[in-house]
Amino acid sequence: MSQATKVRLSGEHFQKILRHAEAGYPNEACGLLAGVEQDGVRDIREVYLLTNVDASNEHFSMDPREQLAAIKDMRARGLRPLGNWHSHPETPSRPSAEDVRLAYDPGATYMILSLQSRIAPNLNAFRIREGRYEWEILELYD
Repeated sequence: MSQATKVRLSGEHFQKILRHAEAGYPNEACGLLAGVEQDGVRDIREVYLLTNVDASNEHFSMDPREQLAAIKDMRARGLRPLGNWHSHPETPSRPSAEDVRLAYDPGATYMILSLQSRIAPNLNAFRIREGRYEWEILELYD
């Protein structure tokens, strides 16, 4: 197991993710993460809110046109795609078997926001490699 990557996310970006997930409830919500990486620290500078075209509470697929527009915006702003995020409306903040099976990028950060407790939403970050997940250190800051 490798050393955990540190991921930094502002409170503003956390609220942006939370609002999008709550607006999409009871379905899963999803999006992309962009920023910079230096010395093993990923600094999320932008959170993209995308449409879950599956409109399901058990899985998600991002709208391809929205994905392309987000990638173009990242490039124009000098940001790198660092991963994605999605919500789990009814289950804990950890990768499901389907999340692990569908993880295509072993270098990506996968953030999962659980709304299982609506009064205490829980966000975690992971790396998914070779059919297993590892926790990343998630630092929320103002």
